[in-house]
Amino acid sequence: MQIETIPVGFLKENCYILTQDNNTIIIDPGAEAEKIIASCQNKNIVGILITHHHFDHIGALKAIKEKFNVSENSVIPSFTYEVIATPGHTSDSVTYYFPKENIMFTGDFIFNGTIGRTDLPTGSKEDMQSSLAKIQKYPGSIKIYPGHGAPTTLAAEIPNFPYYLS
Repeated sequence: MQIETIPVGFLKENCYILTQDNNTIIIDPGAEAEKIIASCQNKNIVGILITHHHFDHIGALKAIKEKFNVSENSVIPSFTYEVIATPGHTSDSVTYYFPKENIMFTGDFIFNGTIGRTDLPTGSKEDMQSSLAKIQKYPGSIKIYPGHGAPTTLAAEIPNFPYYLS
């Protein structure tokens, strides 16, 4: 699988373009629709995945859906992934786990060196604690692609979990 990261908007949200077997999905088209569309020229866009519905993750969603005539968060048969409910940052936060590639797209759930805020509307410290406990059951070798900033691994982040919400 080829993964392209496109930082968009003033918050530099990571929009991801995943291509496999001539099919492409877009994860979190946060802003700058023209920039995302330009990166997707000559690609067969088969779907859009959204990690949560904050403005910086969906700002270009409508334009992208219209341009490529695709829907969001529908089953995309050409890709194998698991949708993991990871509320805490928001009540609708999900993580996409691609087991064959050993990668996760965590949105604003887990970042390199921290976790997402829980003090925004629909955020919950208790839900975040439960989500962190749940995600620890996955292999530490998983590479994490967060909603902002550089990638990391689950093994690098798990030792910090007890300190984030204390």
